[in-house]
Amino acid sequence: MESIAELFTHCFEKHNKKTAISFLRGNKIESRISFHSLNLNSNKMANLFLKKGIKKSDNVVLLLDKSLIFIVVYIALQKIGAVCVPLNPGFKKSELTYLLNDAAPSMVIINHDQAGMIKQIDSSLICIKIDTKIAFQKISFFTSCSNNLEKVNFAPDDPGLIIYTSGTTGDPKGAVLTQKNLVHDAKNVIKIWGISDSDTLCHSLPLFHVHGLCFALHTALISGTHVVLLDRFDPEFVVDILKENKTDLSCSIFMGVPAMYSKLIDTFKSQSPCFDHMRLWTSGSAPLPAKEFQRITQTFGKEPVEREGMSETGMNFSNPLNGEKKPGSIGISLPGIKVRIVDPETLLDVAPGKTGEFWLKSDSIISQYWKKPEETARAFEQGWFKTGDLGKKDSSGYYYLTDRLKNIIITGGENVSPSEIETIINKLDEVIESSVLGIFDEKWGEKIVAAVVKKPTSGDISCAIKAICKEYLHDWKCPKKIIFIKNLPRNTMGKILKDDLKKIF
Repeated sequence: MESIAELFTHCFEKHNKKTAISFLRGNKIESRISFHSLNLNSNKMANLFLKKGIKKSDNVVLLLDKSLIFIVVYIALQKIGAVCVPLNPGFKKSELTYLLNDAAPSMVIINHDQAGMIKQIDSSLICIKIDTKIAFQKISFFTSCSNNLEKVNFAPDDPGLIIYTSGTTGDPKGAVLTQKNLVHDAKNVIKIWGISDSDTLCHSLPLFHVHGLCFALHTALISGTHVVLLDRFDPEFVVDILKENKTDLSCSIFMGVPAMYSKLIDTFKSQSPCFDHMRLWTSGSAPLPAKEFQRITQTFGKEPVEREGMSETGMNFSNPLNGEKKPGSIGISLPGIKVRIVDPETLLDVAPGKTGEFWLKSDSIISQYWKKPEETARAFEQGWFKTGDLGKKDSSGYYYLTDRLKNIIITGGENVSPSEIETIINKLDEVIESSVLGIFDEKWGEKIVAAVVKKPTSGDISCAIKAICKEYLHDWKCPKKIIFIKNLPRNTMGKILKDDLKKIF
């Protein structure tokens, strides 16, 4: 089986002089690089790492801002078989202390301004400092190395990437993605979305999550897609890029999260421009409400393709590219992915149409969390990965996420799904979005509360929320307290931080 690096190299050699990446800082093109140059530069960088003593299976932390040099470093590490550990460069000292101790890296590659903090955390760590604020063509510390790279032999189970995700105990845990996992996932995404060398991807996602790194970048670098790489997500700038249809920056694919789409739409003061040249709009990393599905369709002229994936599993479900796209559904399972919907208490499959926990099997699913055997054992049952996601399947084979198992509220002995209540609250035109959660209550165990973001032009809608909940829900499901906030707290991928919300009540 080919490794992810071998797939990269094959593509680089095939597409040779074609532009691989156009990197834009702010609203200006800073650097361009061809597939040929990307291949040679990553070989040089790989040889530098070998000189520094990095070898196959060594963990190397990438703590770099989004940039072209990030991608060259990442490809180089993949080529020599090192295990890349990308972390959010915005993490604070307290966050990085745990992650660096846990990852036990042989090297840490950092931005210039992080050197002092890394030294305070662990002065013994070997670091390479890179100035990501300057243009790629001005970075020369590796360019004197040879561009001839000795071939590395890979096995399917060799680790290639560790992505840290939230742990059940509160500590993040590292999902160890092997060559088999990475290759199976990338080929699946390319196949179902028809990604090819005729595409141009507008890339405004972070590179330290599977969404931006695996689903977006890997697929582009394997299929010969031109990547328009933006240094950050700026709604007005992204819209300027997306509406371009005459230059070589004209894009055909945009991958985003619901919160990004909302911000893009909010930039339009009047009628939105024409986006007929765009063939694919995808949404993931957080649920896409049905009314947001409609807003995206009306604004951009095409239905978004909602999909679902996890750090541990790669992409699992997607609405079809050319078939029916159902608002509120994550679509159908991808090729090679087996799905069970299981009662989390009895561990038996639920009846058709009923809600249970999604259990998965596929070649894209991890076999372990880094140095966490107990967490690994809890995550699997007889070879099935227990996702922690609750959902159901309709008669047409489309899947729906209803909630996270850990978010279920137990009040008076009854299990309540927050998303059921959120769906009702969000029916109101005055409501932008809401989040429902359970907080401690001496009498009921947990009581149901709601945080609501309303439109700025709305007055007091507390009574309207109570009324619509009473109309559609049992009394014990209706929120006992409602607060209004300007924005729901979210992580970098748009997921709502419910633990942060609890602190407000």
